[in-house]
Amino acid sequence: MAAAKGVSLSHIARVSNDVKRLANFYEEVLGFERIETPAFDGGEVIWMRLPNSKTTIHISQRMEAGPRLEERSGADPKRLPRGHHVCFSVTNFNEFVRSLKEKGIEMFEKTQPDGKTKQVFFFDPDGYGLESVMLVALGSF
Repeated sequence: MAAAKGVSLSHIARVSNDVKRLANFYEEVLGFERIETPAFDGGEVIWMRLPNSKTTIHISQRMEAGPRLEERSGADPKRLPRGHHVCFSVTNFNEFVRSLKEKGIEMFEKTQPDGKTKQVFFFDPDGYGLESVMLVALGSF
């Protein structure tokens, strides 16, 4: 039996050289909303939450110098590592994919072999891997 009870995802933490740019991406692409953020020493921090959810993302100023993730990884959505991404479910998959295309975001779409899950893989502006999925109901997209 698990030691923890009532477990749910609380937050995702990201660091960025440009906190505002990354926050704007999560607002415009995934619909996160800015929420009250405690004052921290040592750089800018923005907390955001998905509407009607307790899931938050904490974006903090990168304190060390170095290349962004996409500069190290090549930022090819087809090669997004299985263990290094965050996935969000969406209910408007086709509209969402169209929106990514309109924003010029490079992505990779696929459907699982059983046809039950549509997926799109892409990166945020700092090179963090993202996936969005839609479970296909009754075989229709």
